[in-house]
Amino acid sequence: MRNLIVDGPYFDDLEVGQTVLDAPGQTLTDGLAALHTAIVGDRLRLALDAELSRRVTGGRMAPPALVWNVAIGQSTVFTRRAIANLFYRGFVFRRFPNIGDTIYTVTEVVALRQNRVRQGRAPTGLVVLRIRTRNQHDEEVLDFYRCAMLPMRAPGLTSHQADLAQIPSELNTARMTEAFAEWRLDHFRQAVPGPHFADMVPGTTWEVVAGDVVSSAPELARLILNLAMVHHDAKAAGGHRLVYGGHTIGIAAGQVVRALPNLVTIVAWHSCDHLAPVREGDTLHSSIELERTEALASGGLVHLRARVRADRESGSEEVLDWRFVALMA
Repeated sequence: MRNLIVDGPYFDDLEVGQTVLDAPGQTLTDGLAALHTAIVGDRLRLALDAELSRRVTGGRMAPPALVWNVAIGQSTVFTRRAIANLFYRGFVFRRFPNIGDTIYTVTEVVALRQNRVRQGRAPTGLVVLRIRTRNQHDEEVLDFYRCAMLPMRAPGLTSHQADLAQIPSELNTARMTEAFAEWRLDHFRQAVPGPHFADMVPGTTWEVVAGDVVSSAPELARLILNLAMVHHDAKAAGGHRLVYGGHTIGIAAGQVVRALPNLVTIVAWHSCDHLAPVREGDTLHSSIELERTEALASGGLVHLRARVRADRESGSEEVLDWRFVALMA
């Protein structure tokens, strides 16, 4: 009889070039989208209005936040022992999946850096993963990097000292626009009243007064097949489960669309940094800044920055700094 332990990997188990190819694919169904919306509050019109989506995109667009959350969940085979997720870089939609599409993700270890050993603390290291997601037709959907902190299996020094500042983060406009090049943004402008791209003024800020409580955190992690123990097991998280980072980003995205209800979709992220942990029961508030605009042949791109704070009984804390690019008609 064999007794097999399902655990790890730890930081010192990983090597640059390791790849996970066999994470389960996930079909983007109406039910999956409805549950996701109930938890994070997705408000993008194209993800909610099937008829408008067909007129603008030619299909029934799946919620972008659902797509990125499923892709991240598929990448957690490497990070089931994660202590925290720290940042994302170079995130770009190569294609916007529709309801009914199935997505598959290949995850590769591209950089490792052992953290400085501190007296009284368990040794840890940072792993950077490249996450590439494709659909059932083997067409590109997403390509981005994320960085997680992992514990080490044993104390001691490793040779892993990568410069994480070298992780690619630049966004190319031509590459960003390929995913929606055939969309009919004129149909969106005609169908939806209110301000559109031509009305946007760089430097404008919005403070979203109404906060959103973080609830159903383990349910969201299960929904997207996220294996990170800290989202499911309080003991693994030091006594209090941590909320999956994409949960915070999803709520922030909903608050951004509350401020800018005519966003067509989110197309890319310059950067996304988790500044502090979020726990279930926190209430999140967002402040949003329009950093710059970029006109296209039809509509244009708005470069936005969302800063999110968590309010709890012990006080208020900044938890997210998210700089991203959205499309407006």
